[in-house]
Amino acid sequence: MPVEHIKLVLETTLGKSIADATNEEIYAALINIVQGLAANKNKIPHGRKLYYISAEFLIGKLLSNNMINLGIFDDVRDLLKEYGKDITDIEELELEPSLGNGGLGRLAACFLDSLATLGLSGDGIGLNYHFGLFKQTFKNNLQTEIPDHWLSPLGWLTRTGEGYDVIMAGKKYHSTMYDLYVTGYKGRANKLHLFDLDTVDDTLIADGIGFNKKKISKNLTLCLYPDDSDDDGRKLRIYQQYFMVSNAAHLIIEESLSRGSDLHDLFDYAVIQINDTHPTMVIPELIRQLGEHGINMTEAIDIVSKCCAYTNHTILAEALEKWPLSYLEEIVPQLVPIIEVLDNRIRRKFNDEKVAIIDSNDTVHMARLDIHYTYSTNGVASLHTEILKNSELKDFYNLYPEKFNNKTNGITYRRWLLQANPELADYIAKKIGPGFIRYSEELSDFEVYLNQEDTLNDLLTIKKVKKTQLADYLLKTRNITVDTESIFDMQTKRLHEYKRQQLNLLWVIKRYLEIKQGLIPKRKVTVFFGAKAAPAYTIAKDIIHAIIVISKIIDADPVASKYLQVVMVDNYNVTLAEKMIPACEFSEQISLASKEASGTGNMKYMLNGAVTIGTEDGANVEIHNFVGDKNIYIFGMQSDEVIKAYEKGSYNSKSYYKKDPVLKKAVDFLVGKEAMSLGNKENLKRLYDELLNKDWFMTFPDFSEYCKVREKAYEDYEDREAFAKKCGINIARAGFFSSDRTIKEYNNDIWHLEAN
Repeated sequence: MPVEHIKLVLETTLGKSIADATNEEIYAALINIVQGLAANKNKIPHGRKLYYISAEFLIGKLLSNNMINLGIFDDVRDLLKEYGKDITDIEELELEPSLGNGGLGRLAACFLDSLATLGLSGDGIGLNYHFGLFKQTFKNNLQTEIPDHWLSPLGWLTRTGEGYDVIMAGKKYHSTMYDLYVTGYKGRANKLHLFDLDTVDDTLIADGIGFNKKKISKNLTLCLYPDDSDDDGRKLRIYQQYFMVSNAAHLIIEESLSRGSDLHDLFDYAVIQINDTHPTMVIPELIRQLGEHGINMTEAIDIVSKCCAYTNHTILAEALEKWPLSYLEEIVPQLVPIIEVLDNRIRRKFNDEKVAIIDSNDTVHMARLDIHYTYSTNGVASLHTEILKNSELKDFYNLYPEKFNNKTNGITYRRWLLQANPELADYIAKKIGPGFIRYSEELSDFEVYLNQEDTLNDLLTIKKVKKTQLADYLLKTRNITVDTESIFDMQTKRLHEYKRQQLNLLWVIKRYLEIKQGLIPKRKVTVFFGAKAAPAYTIAKDIIHAIIVISKIIDADPVASKYLQVVMVDNYNVTLAEKMIPACEFSEQISLASKEASGTGNMKYMLNGAVTIGTEDGANVEIHNFVGDKNIYIFGMQSDEVIKAYEKGSYNSKSYYKKDPVLKKAVDFLVGKEAMSLGNKENLKRLYDELLNKDWFMTFPDFSEYCKVREKAYEDYEDREAFAKKCGINIARAGFFSSDRTIKEYNNDIWHLEAN
């Protein structure tokens, strides 16, 4: 769209001159323009269509991303500037959709972007959470959860007027479908369908994020992952999941019929990707709905098994969902006979309790249902997939070796480079041309310039610009002051013990104690944490409390604060990630080897020139392979060592505590006078006891090597030219980690969609 036409459409939509319009009016007009352009790119599919069902879609703010994908961002920005308007001020008006939590949801968003970019017909299906997970605040040095009010009349969601009847616990609920367009980079536009109930009552939440979990008609889509520490919370999750997949099945059948399917050939029209176990009930529900269309059970099972594919996102057994059969009998009794038939078929075929869908305790294993009745099961990083095949899902791999495959995760460069770091994107484009935006493998062409001193200096300059921008943003939005001459070291991800924020914290305490002893480092380090803990995850919240307490102790110390700072940002989300990741110099990817399926934050940091400090876990393994030993800092136990230690039950945390005086001092500090005087004794003592008596994710064995490797990384940082080259190599070798590549692999191996 030529800039003159953009100006004409914008002023026609506004009904006034751009100069006379408010930022709010311009924002609304730009949404209207983007939606009109996207509608023209939403094409009827040829052949199969993908339905990507996920509990999360962490899509982030959409205005700039959509304008970049549609090719109008630069023109709009410059046009507004002519009239004294700043695009960044207009972007600030947008509220970030609270439709996800972490990597699972961000990955789903990247996949939708890449599907559209590659011209593949694929829509997302999820729920329209009114308050998302929660908005995180800190009060009395503790995480506090409040509702995240993101829904606004001035937004991207369009009420379609379409909906379906869903029966749960004998009651009929009529859904409403909301749509938003997902634009691809110079590609097509697909849709994200979000289902809701008109009867949901936002006022049900009165204090914090708690609400009456029994009032399904009023609470169904209030929150993502409602607290499941009681039976009502667990049942509410089943209500949500069934509501999502029942609507999905209705939509899939309706659209396929409209395109000419007779449902006997549904697999020629629809492919369903089950993203983690949350959408698993789509399998028996689609079988049930096909039965309502006159298809017998045997054929329906065959049809659905040819339509559905499953992505496993975890190695943690507790994250593979299991539901008491009694819950399903109460909420979705119509599915229970089907699930029992599916289980009986498996029992007759294999006669092995370990692979049964319903176990001897009348518990339904959702991942087992997925593997048996889909045609593909994929892991999300090479190490993850091998562990699934050789350990966690070995019994199933032995049954179905042909089903198992790997699809290493990826990220979209449009969001995580063009939008988040335009300075770096423009610089790379000047060196090698803009082709890498669409064809990420072309990033490798940038490496040849890393032997030039001016390129290395330019990379350092860009990094300093991004550090300064982050510092300005934190001062403006959080009243936090950071030193841009310090090293920026970041760990930003969901708070979970296996991700080991507690290991990072123990290093911080060690560094603080050293400074107090007179061991002054060469340069100040600013350690950033960004993480939400699930409301019922007590130890995770204790870790956050300890981080905040230690940060305040350091800030109050006139000497230590010159050389060390800890910043725990509140409410870490996509918007904040876009500010932080480009400013990062060291990326902490320190999960216990064998526990992180993939990670995608590691890829975003790599793409933006941060150097990884990490374990051989998840996609770190592949990053290590690409960048080589000199451009990453690897430490810690290997995955096979960890797996054997768990099998033997041989790990004893106290033995490490007793033989390592440095570790002992750091751990003891948690319950020492200084920490206890500022912190909550119950929280700190509980964390101390957890580490000392359990340390389930083996923080202690990796502590000593982690400290040595981290100190080596900081020493290397002082050779600025050599460090800049490490950053540049990470950028140049990040091409493999594009979600475009991931989606091509999904399509070639699993989906078989036609581009149009």
